[in-house]
Amino acid sequence: MWKATVLSLFPEMFPGALGHSLAGKALKNGMWSLKKVNIRDFSSDKNGKVDDMPFGGGYGMVIKADVLNEALKSVSDEKGPRIYLSPRGKKFDQQFAKKLSIGNGAVFICGRYEGVDERFLVYNEIEEVSLGDFILSGGELGAQTIIDSVVRLLPNVVGKPETLLDESFEMGLLEYPLYTQPRIWKGLEVPEVLLSGDHKKIKSWKMKMSEMITKSKRPDLWAKYIKS
Repeated sequence: MWKATVLSLFPEMFPGALGHSLAGKALKNGMWSLKKVNIRDFSSDKNGKVDDMPFGGGYGMVIKADVLNEALKSVSDEKGPRIYLSPRGKKFDQQFAKKLSIGNGAVFICGRYEGVDERFLVYNEIEEVSLGDFILSGGELGAQTIIDSVVRLLPNVVGKPETLLDESFEMGLLEYPLYTQPRIWKGLEVPEVLLSGDHKKIKSWKMKMSEMITKSKRPDLWAKYIKS
């Protein structure tokens, strides 16, 4: 069973979105598990203080290395990489999700405030991961996003595994346009080829559209696709 372990100052934020739809059903059915750890429980301060002012000045507070280290030690038996959600980390993508999905799980460290003491990251050789070039109030939503992308790749979570093969990024391209009933809506018609029943032509159209969309909307992906 794939296990997500989350270290957070707000463990009540979990499972959050992960308690619904595919991930929620899979969690209920025991296809994956979730362990929540409250970082504040490992504070030696009588008031549960976990942060302090940064040396050298600056705005905001920094989560203390000693507190975080004790929280991490409490889950030392949990398997998988130790991941800290950080804007300076390696950018998360579908290949990263696949890599995580074939393991036994991961431990997610959710920062808050201005961040965490650098020494905690160095000492524990924590892997920093980013969802993109933007800032969130904490790592909880980022952790939920990563977990959701991994859980849907686990065996038997998605009803028809074949549907995963047609998704964006699987071939280095974005997915082709999708259509359903009615055939004509607001004067816009479904492309005739999709109604033809000619599977060879439909497959060719899908590939052509994926290439066209990727080239126009994500030239960075298109460049990687051409290179490969």
